[in-house]
Formats: sequence, C-alpha cells, structure tokens
Amino acid sequence: MLDYIIVGSGLAGIAFAETLMQNDKSFMLFDNHSQNSTKIAGGLYNPVILKRFSEVWNAKFQLDIADSFYGVIEQKLQTKLDFKIPILRKFYSAEEQNNWFTASDKPLLAPFLSTKIIHTKYNGINAPFGYGEVLQSGYVDTKKLLHYYHLYLKKNNRLYENTFDYHKIQFHDNHIQYENLKANHILFAEGFGLHSNPFFNYLPLDGTKGELFIIKAPNLDLNVIVNTSIFIIPLGNNLFKIGATYHWDDKTNQPTENGKNELIGKLNEIITCDYEIIEHSAGVRPTVKDRRPLLGTHPKHKNIHLLNGLGTRGVMLAPSMAIDLYHFIENKKPLDKTIDIKRFEAKK
Repeated sequence: MLDYIIVGSGLAGIAFAETLMQNDKSFMLFDNHSQNSTKIAGGLYNPVILKRFSEVWNAKFQLDIADSFYGVIEQKLQTKLDFKIPILRKFYSAEEQNNWFTASDKPLLAPFLSTKIIHTKYNGINAPFGYGEVLQSGYVDTKKLLHYYHLYLKKNNRLYENTFDYHKIQFHDNHIQYENLKANHILFAEGFGLHSNPFFNYLPLDGTKGELFIIKAPNLDLNVIVNTSIFIIPLGNNLFKIGATYHWDDKTNQPTENGKNELIGKLNEIITCDYEIIEHSAGVRPTVKDRRPLLGTHPKHKNIHLLNGLGTRGVMLAPSMAIDLYHFIENKKPLDKTIDIKRFEAKK
C-alpha cells in the first residue's frame, strides 16, 4: 500500500514528491509528458513585481523555504540547480529611478531593493540611466531539475511513465486503487492539464502561454539577469535565455511566428550586439485570475487532492505550497483561505 499516487511530474509534482520523501512517505509519480511549462520555464525567483514595483505575496517566507528546499535537492542529485545571481532592472528615465527609490522605502520591499543605482557597463547593452538591483534573486534550472529528478525517481522505482486514466480509479472504504496500485491518497499536480481532470475541471484555471528563446551572443558580456520588458538570463558558454511572452488565447505548446517576432522586437530594444537563436520553445503556465494557487481536497472525495495554479512564480511557490498541502492532508493544519480551493466551491 502506497501513501500517495502523484499525477503530474512538473514543478508542483516534484515539490510534493520531495516533501513526501522528507517525511518518509511512499509514493508513485505518474509522468505522461503532457505538459511543458516547467521544462521551458524561465525559472526566475524574484520577490518583486517589477512592472508595478510592488511586493510578491508572502515573498520572504517563500524564499526562505525555497532556499533550503532546492539546497537539499542539489545535494541529493549531486548537481547545481539554484543560481543565486542579481536581477538588474534597467532604467529608461530619471523618473523610473525615482519610482525605484520610492518603492525601496516601503517596509515590505526594503529587504529586496538595493538603494544604490548600478552603473556597471555591460558590453552589448546601453543603459545610460543605470540599473536597480533586486536582492535575494536568481533562477533555478528547471529543465535540469526535471531531468535529474526523474532519473532519480526512476532509479528508485517511483516514476511511472504512462498516461493516467481517471476512469480507472476505484474508490474503497480505506484506500484508492488504480490498476495494480493501492494508495491512501491521490495528488493531482497536472498544471494546465487540469482541464482534462473530471474531479477538478470545475475550477477556474486559466492558461497563459509563454514563449522563450535560447540565444548565442558571444559579444554580450553579462553575468547578471537583466529584466525590462523581457528577461535575459546568462547560462554560460555565451548562451542566454530570453523571455517571456504572455498570451491568453493560444493554449498550445507550439512556438509561433508572432511570439518569435515579439521576442526579437523586445530583445533588439535592449541589446546592441549580434546573436543567433539556438532554440525557440513554448508552454502554457497554469494561472488563476485571483493570482493565488489552487490547493485542497475534493469536496466529495476526501482522499483526492490538488496542487496547481502556481502560474509564473512556480519556482518560488512550489516548495512552500507543497509543504502547506502536506500538513493540511496529514496533520489537518488549515490552508490559507486565499489558496484553498474551497473559495470556488460555490461555483461548482
């Protein structure tokens, strides 16, 4: 008898699997390769919404949990995943500089916004008004995380690579059976795939498509993340990740010409050197209109649970949300009402 079956092997599923392992719980994780958002994500963790100079919800708590969480995984997998490098917000005017200083005086933002303007010259970027530095920022290599974590689970016979068939779930008094697997609980963490889930598809999960590039730019001298209308993440070996677009109508994982042109246009406004597009990818982020995750238990089936809606900040959210959900299921610790799926039950 397993403690859990986890359906969905992206960032949410991995975070919950790791939480279970740290609490000596048994599980099987299903990976059907259906969703692409974690694999192609920017992986940024940034405690500030730079467009509006406002704080990210619960940022300090999320960062503290994530820092320890990814550190443990790095040790387990014996590979570097968490890159703690500054995010620099390029200023386009003196007014933007002033807005930055105003924001840095706010108590919730002060720990994350440096009050010193950065005037470092980076070859390939003109920034006459300098940059503002976001503290406690960086990125997680999510593609690498998925690859090595899946290998680890496979080696330990905890990864099942097949499509999950919801209609094969059999409900018994004290457990759930799926084919030859028996478990106390099922946790669904399918991202945008939630729309195919008959137990939770009543929830208002939207999908926001994002497209990204990997470019090669030998003359772009950059060892920090630059964030303006898009982000530029240095990956080493003259490679940079560029992103991302936001589109709400197209729900496919296919890169588009419109997305390509949008990224090229924005990139050309920032850098002045030549570059080559090495890779163009796309995925659909699982977003919610109220900008809060979807956690909780099915209103009728008390051993079916959900971890979803991590949106554009999955790297920051996943560890703390997985821990919150674990304690909710195992220890009856109430969820924050703003993330509990009960907030939408009236609409079922």
